[in-house]
Amino acid sequence: MLQAHEYLKPGRVLIFGESEIRYLESLTEAARTRSLNLALTTDFPCVLITGGFAPPAALLAEAERTGCPVLQTAMATPTAIAKLSSILEDHLAERSILHGGLLDVLGLGILIVGESGTGKSECALDLIVRGHRLVADDTVEVRRRSETVLIGTCPELTRHHMELRGLGVINVKELFGIASTRTSKRIELVVQLERWDPSRQYERIGLDDECHEILGLKVPLIRMPVAPGRNIAILVEVAARNQLLRLRGHHPARLLADRLDQQLRQAARLEDDDEEMETGGVG
Repeated sequence: MLQAHEYLKPGRVLIFGESEIRYLESLTEAARTRSLNLALTTDFPCVLITGGFAPPAALLAEAERTGCPVLQTAMATPTAIAKLSSILEDHLAERSILHGGLLDVLGLGILIVGESGTGKSECALDLIVRGHRLVADDTVEVRRRSETVLIGTCPELTRHHMELRGLGVINVKELFGIASTRTSKRIELVVQLERWDPSRQYERIGLDDECHEILGLKVPLIRMPVAPGRNIAILVEVAARNQLLRLRGHHPARLLADRLDQQLRQAARLEDDDEEMETGGVG
């Protein structure tokens, strides 16, 4: 431990497994006290004893002196490290609160956003009726895990509830059953509902990929114009199916564009051949 002191980093959990406990037991009382005194001068949030081992008396005394909590678990060291890392990663993750609705549509996490009154909750309700699952309505808590994952959930107070204009607050779990909800979901697609603007040019083919940035990560974005007669829920469901195809490497718009380019190149070659034949014939 004396030799390893330079490798101890403040802010980390100090873990004692079987090897560390056996090492402490092999030291003389004076050496053990010196080692623990040196180790616990580092600013650790706590000490964790794994494998069900009893904390050495010298460790408890030194921890009491420095005010460092000592925790104990029966888990083996690798399992304890894995579980502790997962818990800390989740609780210390960067977080944000977004206005919108989050649903699990065909296994794809879709965040529906847009101005107030564009029909986000009505769209979510229609999707629930079609068999998809609600995660959060109106308020979505988002946390970033690792470098590429965004997890969305619902505040505990409003979990399973939706507010619908003219109807009030409903409990989706009670109305449609437990299978109609889930507590959290990874956000993999953002659908932005917008009021239809006749003067605006909307995407017609789907070649231009847009992104919506959340906590520094870019998520695929689809802008969905809302107008009378458009069934937004069905369009969102189709968008989910299409996104799943894209994730598998199948991009229908690009495939169609490639086929069109190929046909145009073939037509151009045929025209060049005809011109050469005509030129050759005249000459």
